[in-house]
This record gives sequence, C-alpha cells and structure tokens, in this order.
Amino acid sequence: MPAGKQVDTVQKDISRQEVRDLRLLAYIEDSPDTTQADLAGQLGVAVGTVNWHVRRMVTRGLIKVSQLQRRRLRYLITPKGIAEKTRLAYRYAWTGMALYRTTRAQAQGLLSQLRRSGYEEVCLDGDGDVIDVCRLTCIEMQLSIRVQKDARVPVLRVAGDRLSLEYPDEGRIGGRGGGAKD
Repeated sequence: MPAGKQVDTVQKDISRQEVRDLRLLAYIEDSPDTTQADLAGQLGVAVGTVNWHVRRMVTRGLIKVSQLQRRRLRYLITPKGIAEKTRLAYRYAWTGMALYRTTRAQAQGLLSQLRRSGYEEVCLDGDGDVIDVCRLTCIEMQLSIRVQKDARVPVLRVAGDRLSLEYPDEGRIGGRGGGAKD
C-alpha cells in the first residue's frame, strides 16, 4: 500500500464518539418522538450521556428539540444534521472497508507463506468479523479449512485485529511484523 494511502486511512478512521453520533442521529431520524431513556437503551449508555450528546448536537445545529407536552420532547434532525449523518455514514463504511482490505492482505500474505511451506489446509481460530474475512480469503485461495483442530495442521489465529500463523510444533509467525517469528 503506498504511503499516501496509509495517511488517508488514519484520517478517515471513525471514532467511537462519531459512531455514537451516527447511531443517535439515525435513531432520532427514525423516531423523533423517542425519549432520552429509549435512546440510552438503544446506545447502551447512561441517560446523562445521551443528554450530553443531544445538547452538543443542538448547539452544533444538527438537531432541534421541541416540546410536545410538559415532559415529552420531539427531536428533529436538521438539514445540517442530515449532512453530518451522511458524512459519518460514509466514514463508517470507509473504515469497515479499510479493515476488510487490511485484514484480507494480511491473511493472503500468511496463507501464501503457508502454501509455500507445502500446506493446503488450515485451521481457523478466533471469532468475529476478522475471522470471517480470513475464512473468505481461504476460500478465495482454494485452501481447505479444517473444522476440527489437528496437531498436524497449521492454525491461522485471530486475536483482536492481529493475525498469526502457527505451524505444527514450530511456533507462531505474526501477521504484523512482516513474517518474523514471535
């Protein structure tokens, strides 16, 4: 990957706060009569956190709040809020695709090394989206995936976003360090 692309990747990564803002804007757009308690439940945060986000969004002009009844509010997303939601959705999708491309490239490198070592099958160990990308990469590279662990078959292990390849009785080769043994 060219150096310019890596800088681009860092600049487009989406923060947790931006993901929360995106989700909050989406919920408000879908349900303008929702309560802060409902929003807190949807986001998995405290009502006070939602209140802070809502006030910040009102200050930024992303949403407007109008009173329906004495204790009922209606949240309306403004045109500026729609534009921000669109921008955040783009960044969210871009970040997901960047993770996919990075993971796929790492998996391809490790699996090519595995194949050069004479292996045509691999066990996968891990869970989540990253292991799913590894599974698809194995299929793309026409490598057999061993469901049951076998001491004679290498293991492609996922821990968080880190990939490593463990050969039978030989140890681990990392996906981040250019193939050096850990």
